[in-house]
Amino acid sequence: MRRLYPPFAQQTAPSAVPHDGENPSSGAVPADIRDREWTLDELADAYAYPAADDPVRAGRTGWLRANMVSSMDGAAHHEGRSQPLSSAADMRIFGVLRGLADAVVAGAETVRQEGYRPARAREAFAARRAAAGQGPAPAIAVVTAGLGLDFTLPLFTEPVVPTLVLTGAGAPSDRVNAARAAGAEVLFAGEGLGVDPARVAGVLAERGHERLLTEGGPSLLGQFAAAGALDEMCLSLAPVVAVGDAPRIMNGPAVPVPERFVLASVLEEAGFLFTRYRRS
Repeated sequence: MRRLYPPFAQQTAPSAVPHDGENPSSGAVPADIRDREWTLDELADAYAYPAADDPVRAGRTGWLRANMVSSMDGAAHHEGRSQPLSSAADMRIFGVLRGLADAVVAGAETVRQEGYRPARAREAFAARRAAAGQGPAPAIAVVTAGLGLDFTLPLFTEPVVPTLVLTGAGAPSDRVNAARAAGAEVLFAGEGLGVDPARVAGVLAERGHERLLTEGGPSLLGQFAAAGALDEMCLSLAPVVAVGDAPRIMNGPAVPVPERFVLASVLEEAGFLFTRYRRS
């Protein structure tokens, strides 16, 4: 893996410091742009959430980051699953992003299609999470209107931390009770049947979850973007063509004016581009 952007002169992360006392002006190749396997700590530094007092977070409740993969022709998945578009490096970044998050937000259909299980407590992130005041693993937060979920699955019966169910105040009471009986914590983030995407970050922040990661799917991500609730996009561009009728990474209502994001970083490995964009 190597960093393509920002240029070395603009980098301030610890991983940007040359190895063995090298001086960039001496002609030595900086560590970040050499093609090598990055450590989990280096990736965690590169993808660190902005601090609470960072000006980029002014006026924002928490920080909602998305992580998605896309084929060259814009497919968000192949035959219903994202795994065929992924790679070993993509999965390492996937694990790092989860290791940094307070909560992972996903739509009910994505949870069903991808066979979601509870997030694991990983020793590699234990010290970092403890220093940040986080629990051993991120909570999984499932966004659903009808709560059509199988509450006997490990996601609900075997989590390291209780799974969260985000729904609207008008959700079916019998399903709300079933979720609670299974050990899930039900949070209301809307007045009707479903969730108001603009309220999700605030509701989760009230539970102490401010570093948020959403893994979609496309419908949920489109709703977040249309509501102006998306702060950052981590997009892996796979060097494959999928064709077919798979949706784009976002599928939702049109916005009156396209919202511009700014490029924060680009990493590359084996033809995959790992980009990170922040709201401008």
